Formats: sequence, C-alpha cells, structure tokens
Amino acid sequence: MTGDGKRKYSCLHWGTVTDGLKFIPGKQYLYASPEERARLIFPEGWDLSEIDKLQSNRGQGRPAYEGADVNRFYGDVWLMERVADKVGLRTDLMATFHENAEIVNDVLTLAYYSFATGNSWSRAARWQKLEKAPSSRELTPMTITRLTHSISETERMNLFKYRADRLDRDELCAVDSTTRSAYGSSLADIKWGRNKERVPLPQTSEVVVYSLDSHMPVYYRTFPGNIPDSRSVETILTDISHAGFPRVILVTDRGYESVQNLEKYILRGQPMIMCVKMRQKIVLDRIAEFGTIGGKPGDMLFDTESRLYYKQYDLEYDVRGNGDSVHKADRMKLDLFFDPFRRAAEQTELEVAVEMQRRSLQSILDAGGSVDDDESIKKNYNWYEVSYDKKDRKLLSFSLDEKKIENVKKTSGFFGYITLGLDYTALQTLDAYSLRDEQEKYFCQMKTQMGFDRQRNWSEEGKTGRLLILFVGLIISSYVRHIWKTTGLKKQFASTQDILDEMRSIRCIEHNGRAKFITPFVGAQKDICKAFGFDIPEGCGTEYKSRKVSPKRRGRPAKAKTVKLDS
Repeated sequence: MTGDGKRKYSCLHWGTVTDGLKFIPGKQYLYASPEERARLIFPEGWDLSEIDKLQSNRGQGRPAYEGADVNRFYGDVWLMERVADKVGLRTDLMATFHENAEIVNDVLTLAYYSFATGNSWSRAARWQKLEKAPSSRELTPMTITRLTHSISETERMNLFKYRADRLDRDELCAVDSTTRSAYGSSLADIKWGRNKERVPLPQTSEVVVYSLDSHMPVYYRTFPGNIPDSRSVETILTDISHAGFPRVILVTDRGYESVQNLEKYILRGQPMIMCVKMRQKIVLDRIAEFGTIGGKPGDMLFDTESRLYYKQYDLEYDVRGNGDSVHKADRMKLDLFFDPFRRAAEQTELEVAVEMQRRSLQSILDAGGSVDDDESIKKNYNWYEVSYDKKDRKLLSFSLDEKKIENVKKTSGFFGYITLGLDYTALQTLDAYSLRDEQEKYFCQMKTQMGFDRQRNWSEEGKTGRLLILFVGLIISSYVRHIWKTTGLKKQFASTQDILDEMRSIRCIEHNGRAKFITPFVGAQKDICKAFGFDIPEGCGTEYKSRKVSPKRRGRPAKAKTVKLDS
C-alpha cells in the first residue's frame, strides 16, 4: 500500500510459457532457492520437463545425455573440478547459495574460464562451445550481468564463514593490498591515488588475507583507491571477526604499521607479525646502543644459514581500554636483524645518489638556472637543502642535509619485526615473514594469468558479484600453483598455465541418448594426476585387466593379469 492509499503490485518474472503450455524457467526461477521454488504452484496440464532438466532437480546417476552431439575439451576443467572438490569450495558455494546448483555452476564456470584463458567474460559463451564447463547454460554478457547483480554482501560474508571453518587455530595469514585501475568512473571506490602500475587511470585498493598454511586466499575487500593501508586494519579485523575466523596470526608489511593499529591489536588480543620501520624510536634506541658498527654490532647473535645477525627484545606496552581498565601487551617482542652485505650496498647507493644530485645542482647553479616546483625538488634532490629566489625560482645555493644522511647511515643494513601474542624466536619470525612471497605471487596471478588487472564493471552490484567470482577463481589457481611449486611438476612445466594446457586435450564426448565418455589420460597427464593425488576416471587409464575366460582348474582361481597398454 502506497502513502496515498493506493495498492501497489509487484511482478516477478519466473519464466515463459510456450503455446504448447511448456514452462521455460527464467532468471528469477534459476537463481531462486529450492525452498522458494517449492512454494510455486503450477496449473494442471503444464509441461514442466524443463524444470526436471535443471541440475538442482536431477536424480543421481543419469545414464544418458540429452541434447545435441558434442565433442568438447575437458581435461583442464576436470582438473579444476577435482581441486574445487578437494579444497571444499563446491561444498561451501552450495551452502552459500542455498543448494542452488545453477548459480554455483555459473560461478565456477566463470572462475574456471578466467584461470584457463585470462580473457574477458564477453568470450565465455564461445569458450563453452569448445570446453565442457559445469554450467549447461550459455553465459552471454547479459546473463553474466544478471548473475553478478544477484550476488550480494550476504553471499560474500556467508562464503567467508564457510571458508573460515576450514582454517586451523594459529594459522599464518598474510595481509596485503594492491591497486587495480578502472576504466569506468561511476564506482564510489574509484579514486585517484598513487597507482602502482603508473597508469593514468583512477583506481581501487584490493585487500586480501591469504593463508600461508593452506596456500589459499580466505578474505577480500575493496577500499577507495586513495586510502592508506594503515587505515584499513579496523575494517579487516571487524570483518574477519563477524565471519567467525578462528584465532589466526596476521602477518603485515610496513604499510600497516602505526601506533593506532598496534594498540588495536593489543586491545583485541590479536596475534600478529608486523614489519617495523627503522625510523621508529623504539628501533632507533636499540640501534644507538650498538654505537659505531665496525663488524659485528654489539652482542647480536649470528645465523650461518641466513648470514644475518639478530637479537630479540622483550617490550612493555600498556593500553588504556574502556573506562579505567588497562591492557598489557601479550608477549610483545622486537626482533632486530642486521645484514652487513645489505648495509654495504645501501651506503654505496647513498654515496652515488648524493654525488649525482650534487653534480646536477652545481651545473644549474653555474649556469644561473632555475629549479622546478617544490615537489620536484623534494623528489629529485632529497639529500640537499636547496635555496632559491621565490620570484623567478633561480637557484641561489644548496647544502648537504647532514642530519638526514647520518640517520640513514645508522639504520642501513637493519630490518626488524614486532610480534604480539607469540612465543617465536627471532629466526622463527624471520621464516614466517618470508612466506609472504606467496601472497605477492597471488597478486601477480590476479593481474596477469586471471586477466583482472582492470575493473571492467560500471555498477556497484556488478562489482560485488565479480569480486566474489574472482575470489573463487583465485582459490583454485592458488592451490594449483602450490602443488606445482612443491612437487616434481615444476621441473616438467614452466607454469601452472602449462599444466592446464597439457590437460586440455582430454575430451568429453556426449552423443544424444548415450552415456558420455572421456578420452584416455596419457603421458604427463598421469603425472599431473599423481602429483595432485587424483584418481584417473575408470576406463581412462593405460592399464587394463584382462577379462579372458580361462578353463576351470581345481584349486584357488588365478588373479586377473594386468596388461599395460602403450601410451
């Protein structure tokens, strides 16, 4: 009922009915939950055979294929399907979308397509004609738009909850962000910032939490492109808390370091490993204790494997909570490292930069020239204090910033981490932090192999759905990359893309009224299955058990002989 007392009706388009009273399900029906579908009442006499064909309504063990004869590639999709089952992704998606197999198959099809091809989704329908994908519907650009618009924040948070249930307590989870340029200009998060790709486009900031133990992403969120990493911590902590994450250990780089964030970690009791900036007073005071560094700095210990000097400090830090309560930092420590080779390289680079800037400024001064704007001076002549005439910006003089150079020389060669709520030694902290390289490869996969280096949507609803599908695809690709990297596959294949290319030639052949069959797995395809721990489908291997009928003899019957076929 509207405000003026008029009754307003809403119309939902569930599908269409042909002249022969055959019901063809539409988008509303396909994306509805099973409970919602069950409430629909159809008139007697309608032909509902198209509903029975939907995957959500199919019985187990359908013996025959109904449709046009097709002969499509299947090996790479088969591999990704097995990965999705192994990591529990399909199960979690079915629970997220209330057992709606149509939506789940559409989401997985687009995720597989991005990983296998790296192309934009506008070509997905053509790819489906060549590859046997989970979705039996043609995913045209209009269908994809409707799919992405149907995915909401509820599905995003539900997926996080199901993925969080698969995490172990004290699992290492790296937190980092990357910028992604956008073609459109209508999204609220599109901002001008310091683009890491140096592309003159507005951008968003994509934050990902990546499990360094299970080797997969577990959380994502978009922030405005101009927001610093340190300002996103509160939102991340709140999100993972609402999603029911267990007690995980967050690993962050220097971009997330701030006093505000440190105190948030302490108040929440959040275990973490944070790379610390050397200019912080808490670090400078420790370095000053070493005095003049000749060879070994003070009483630091030496590790022969990493060739680093190290020392661990216990820190005291109290934070005032609500009211008069005071929270003491739980096992807060500073792990300080010193690399003599890095110190020599940094000081050499410093001397080169100082001399090159001196020559440039001297040539301008000798020629009576002018200098650029203040921002350029700060960028190009950062080791000098420059004086110029404010009227015509003519260079008057320049002098070396001795204090700045001295501070840099003191900290060169040093790096360190702050840990909270952990009983790690300094070397254990170093090993844990070094695992973050996996997450950097994750961003590389997203922007290259997956083809998501740009925002290609112009609506907020479309962005939400596309990010969830990207997240699903990167779970698959991250796990495949982990198996490739940690097994003998890395010696056989140059990249994960080569693994998919090797598997692609396996075909799934479907003829009308007949059971489908898959062509044999041969050569390196068997090595791939062995590395992933997947069983080759029955009848697709190269081994065959003879079924020859032998004359009966007395005693125990002989075992069937195994005949190995040529690959």
